[in-house]
Amino acid sequence: MDQHPWRLGPGGRRWLDRLLVAGLLLLALAHVAGGQPVPALFTVLEVLPLLWRRRHAWPAFLAVAVASAAQAVVVDEPIAGQLAFPVAVYSVARWSPRWQGICALLVGYAGAVVAAVRWLVGFGALDASSLVPYLVTIGAIVTAAWAIGFGAQQRERYVDSLVARAEQAERMAEREVELAARDERSRIAREMHDVVAHGLSVIVIQADGARYAAAKDPDVAVGTLETISSTGRGALTEMRRLLGLLRDGETGVAPQPGLDDVRHLVEEARAAGTRVEAELPEELPDVPDGVALAAYRIVQEALTNVRKHAGPSAAVQVRVSVGRAVEVEVRDDGRGAAAPSDGRGLGLVGMRERAAAHGGTLEAGPAAGGGFVVSARLPL
Repeated sequence: MDQHPWRLGPGGRRWLDRLLVAGLLLLALAHVAGGQPVPALFTVLEVLPLLWRRRHAWPAFLAVAVASAAQAVVVDEPIAGQLAFPVAVYSVARWSPRWQGICALLVGYAGAVVAAVRWLVGFGALDASSLVPYLVTIGAIVTAAWAIGFGAQQRERYVDSLVARAEQAERMAEREVELAARDERSRIAREMHDVVAHGLSVIVIQADGARYAAAKDPDVAVGTLETISSTGRGALTEMRRLLGLLRDGETGVAPQPGLDDVRHLVEEARAAGTRVEAELPEELPDVPDGVALAAYRIVQEALTNVRKHAGPSAAVQVRVSVGRAVEVEVRDDGRGAAAPSDGRGLGLVGMRERAAAHGGTLEAGPAAGGGFVVSARLPL
């Protein structure tokens, strides 16, 4: 929606000025009809500069002022062309810098004195009682023209400032929406990474195990396939929830995993063949959903990294404690420490972002004595 107030377009302004000049020039015909060619000539000289009063207000005013001064010398009575003077004063006050508007006002006052004296001399009635009304009347016309132009200039500047502020506020609102959308996309990307990486790593390991076990012990293969099936269904459920956030009309409000579900992660890792020791509270106190989800995802991603990097014989220790903060530690004795991490992997970045989002910290790196450790603290 256009926020700018309605104004004449460039074409409309040109036609308005042409009509104004044409109307004033018609008054020159009255001088011609009355046998006054000199007043008619000065009327044309004073009126024509008004055609450029918008783009060149100050030069147009000077042209009108010079023609008016010359007219005062030659003609000793009012003429129609003098109506152009207050229009020129208005134009300077409207579209020129303030100092030019003040100068035009002062020139107008000086012209009021000259015109009043010149007219009264021509009428043969120059005295104080006649001079004052002339001065007041002409000065009031000049002042009114200047005041209207100056007020219009101030109003335009004020409106322009309001429009500029409104446009700036709109840009800031759009920027905030863009940043919010970017944050939401990042959050969903982290969720998708955790869900897909964890689920697929379990499925791949189980599938490899089932392939080797099928020839010797079909019962083991059947159990492994059941684990693959349940893991795939769980990952698919979470993916549907996340994709629901991206669709119109869906909210993706399915329950999110929390601290209680860490036990399921441990059991799942054990079922996949990973040796896991878990130190979890018997009864988990209530913690904010966001913190619980962040802790769950950190454990999930850490276990995924163990399966991907620590090696098939690695043992893992998972510890979760809740006090003034939720503390999570996942430690393994595998080979992941052989190659120092630069911290730029998507998984580690996602874990750090999750911790930072809740005012927490996360440290990940080689553990003393070998292996790899991920330690996070999420304040409550």
